[in-house]
Amino acid sequence: MANYLLRRVILGLAVLVVAMLLLFLLIYAVPGDPATIALGPRASEAQKAFFREQMGLDDPLPVQALTFLWNLMHGDFGTDILSQRPVADLVFAALPKTILLAVVGVLWAAVIGVPLGIWAAMRPNTWTDWVIGIISTSVVALPAFLTAIYALILFAVQLSWFPAIGAGEPGNYGDQAHHLVLPAFAIGVAWVGYIARLVRVAMLETLAQPHVRTYRSFGVSDLRIALRFVLPIAVVPVISVLGVGMGNLLSGAVLVEVVFSRPGLGSMAYDAVISRNFPVLLGSVVVTTALYVVANFIADAAIAYLDPRLAEKG
Repeated sequence: MANYLLRRVILGLAVLVVAMLLLFLLIYAVPGDPATIALGPRASEAQKAFFREQMGLDDPLPVQALTFLWNLMHGDFGTDILSQRPVADLVFAALPKTILLAVVGVLWAAVIGVPLGIWAAMRPNTWTDWVIGIISTSVVALPAFLTAIYALILFAVQLSWFPAIGAGEPGNYGDQAHHLVLPAFAIGVAWVGYIARLVRVAMLETLAQPHVRTYRSFGVSDLRIALRFVLPIAVVPVISVLGVGMGNLLSGAVLVEVVFSRPGLGSMAYDAVISRNFPVLLGSVVVTTALYVVANFIADAAIAYLDPRLAEKG
């Protein structure tokens, strides 16, 4: 298992380096002059040239990319061209808000989706199974930003049950939790369907195995079989999908943060795109990519723990 995890770490680092280089090239291909944005349209050409020299923007693009990677390895994400603050300070101040939003969204989806999948698997081809299947398939098709908009209109504007924008008053955890409900709901709705369908399929496949029939022959109840012996195997594909789907989850968090004007990596990246603030955009995207790699590693480690046979094959 140690060799398996080591290979995953090396693969994750390689993915991170390649992704950062590609993102760097794509971001700097976007039209817009950072010097003009930072200094304003009335700045002279001499002032703009000095700014580009100070920021290293006049170097060839490969040199800028290598310099960016070198600085990144030393914890230097660059400097915000608008506020002149270190990008690392801005990014890591916003990071916990985005992680909290994504984790809460997935957790509540798992709390609902796993029992629904178990329930459907224990009653296959019944009206209960059909209803759960229809609901699960329907919510999977809902984009996070669309759910966020309708949730905002219904629950915040019309019913006034929840706040419409912001992340709550700092230090007031009750107010922050109140502000978190709608964004987390918008992110987790689609995952309820994914998780329920995956758990159902995996459990039905596992329930048909010979060892399950052996448990039944000894008089073990179906509920105990499902929870004790089948569910740990059935959640393996769920963990795998959550790890691979972390990119979709984070992209959903970006859009949801913009809809609810919620501070985080998503709204920071959006503002950076609008203002052509390339260092902040790079820092946000790099950290988001790193989160994706870390989430995949955690998913691989959890899968290897639950089913060591997969670690031997991988």
